[in-house]
Amino acid sequence: MIDAEFRSEERFSRLALAFTQEDEEKKINECVKSIIEQYDFRPEIHETATSTGKKIIVIEYHDDIDREAGDIFERIIKELDIKKCN
Repeated sequence: MIDAEFRSEERFSRLALAFTQEDEEKKINECVKSIIEQYDFRPEIHETATSTGKKIIVIEYHDDIDREAGDIFERIIKELDIKKCN
């Protein structure tokens, strides 16, 4: 199961996607890549891991003046069929 967490402040938005399975990682990477390629506005993307074995892909938009990130994140969440985002 993919867990999602969204944070937003003025001109900054972040979506963190946590997972444990390799197939989930592949699904996330393919989804994120295909959606982000449709926009000129590029995020910073990095990956981290927790001590409990979960991996996390973090997508961050800085200087999001037009608030494009919200639409992009919504598309990612829907495409990954995530029902709850904290």
